[in-house]
Amino acid sequence: MEFNFNEFMERFADEIGGQFSEYDQSKSVIIVPLEENRFQAVLGVTKFNEKFNKMGIEFSSKVCPYSDDIDCKQLVIENAKTCYAKFVIVDDFVKVEGSSFLETIREEGLKEIIKEVAQLADEWELKLTGLDVN
Repeated sequence: MEFNFNEFMERFADEIGGQFSEYDQSKSVIIVPLEENRFQAVLGVTKFNEKFNKMGIEFSSKVCPYSDDIDCKQLVIENAKTCYAKFVIVDDFVKVEGSSFLETIREEGLKEIIKEVAQLADEWELKLTGLDVN
């Protein structure tokens, strides 16, 4: 059975009371509701991984713009405390990403990745900025 990425994303957004927006067949975003009336946008992208010759799926969420006063060592230490999510710096933004190959994961696992990415990004957005902007 063919995996329909955007159908999955829309169903999951409905399931958690979030919002869904589709960009194209391989990219969409869910606004994930969290505790204390906070929200976190999680972008999902399906793409071919040339290194491993497999289709993958990646979820990411912005934490804040990168600045020299961010303790990168602490972020790397935090990476060891999560299952799917990890901190990255992309385009001068601190982000949280989680990914998997489509052939090796079920929808329940994708849901767990989205939730972990959203929760970790929101937690650190609050720690680093004191705000709820992403």
